[in-house]
Amino acid sequence: MVRLDEFLWEIPQHYRQDMRVPARVYASETLLDAILGDKSIEQLVNVATLPGIQKYALAMPDIHQGYGFPIGGVAATAYPEGVISPGGIGYDINCGVRLLASELDEEEVRPYLDELATRLYQDCPSGVGRGGHYPLSNAELEWVAVEGARWCVKKGMAREEDLERTEEGGRLSGADPAHVSPQARKRGRQQLGTLGAGNHFLEVDVVREVYDLEAADAFGLRVGQVVVLIHCGSRGFGHQIATDYIREFQKAVHKYGIVLPDRELVCAPLNTPEGERYLAAMRCAANFAFANRQVLAHQVRRAFEEVLAPHGLPFDLVQVYDLAHNIGKVEQHEVNGVRRQLCVHRKGATRSFGPGPPRRAGCLPPRGPAGLSARLDGHS
Repeated sequence: MVRLDEFLWEIPQHYRQDMRVPARVYASETLLDAILGDKSIEQLVNVATLPGIQKYALAMPDIHQGYGFPIGGVAATAYPEGVISPGGIGYDINCGVRLLASELDEEEVRPYLDELATRLYQDCPSGVGRGGHYPLSNAELEWVAVEGARWCVKKGMAREEDLERTEEGGRLSGADPAHVSPQARKRGRQQLGTLGAGNHFLEVDVVREVYDLEAADAFGLRVGQVVVLIHCGSRGFGHQIATDYIREFQKAVHKYGIVLPDRELVCAPLNTPEGERYLAAMRCAANFAFANRQVLAHQVRRAFEEVLAPHGLPFDLVQVYDLAHNIGKVEQHEVNGVRRQLCVHRKGATRSFGPGPPRRAGCLPPRGPAGLSARLDGHS
């Protein structure tokens, strides 16, 4: 591994004969020592062998071992001739985080935390296989899969400004429910507006420290402020879609003569029927997840109102951002001086959006620079 600067390391392409590009890791020396304790670097090198991969296989500072791709891994493949790999997106398609900001400070909310926790627990179901308060018919599920968070606007559970501060406006175009299996539909119909289990959570937090005053001000954040963090994804709907297509792609790699160092990297060219079907189904799961976090945000707002309004306290929660960290998207980027379309896999990694238009591309504040500069302490 070659050190390029203080926080950037590279595994050259010649490290292994099957690598198509170098692999790069962003980390301090201390973090790198921890990273080397599992198979995440080996997985990153394996990612560098994918057909059509561009420039580098990238690893973020929190990289750790995952399924196929390391978690914290990013890779872009040429579109449409490159491949798409479900392992580079994850089983929980569009697992992501939404941040809501209150007007209140910690000392104003603390007397009501127990009551608030009870309401949030009732209104935001959690746990393995737990169903929500909004069971869907098959037709409604298809609507959610195509419209994403915009479905919630039509149902009175979202504001237009929520969509402006949600990645892609809360909806990926090109979703097609025709490519979603009956089993995935069955699992998804009962789970809208639920957190799930594992590392998913809903937290009532306090901003403890601000590192960039200008950025925090642009987001409307300050020290001592109460905020709510929601971390969840597409639930059983997305998990089943991933399972279905990983199984299908195990046949596709043989059909298209793709040689892989790890069977967990199964993939298909984007311009094949298999690749097109997965991309369309994956977008359905991504849209379900955008809607899922939006419904949860609606439930959180209602809980804050029910608990705080009787005490004469301001209860509204303003969305700061909603970003996906398990997703595959077709985007335009510059490669060797040429602007071209790429399929960017992000697994446990978020896209970084700068200030200014286009708003539809991400979660931008109404003014000033983007980039959350605050440390949050949980109090849920």
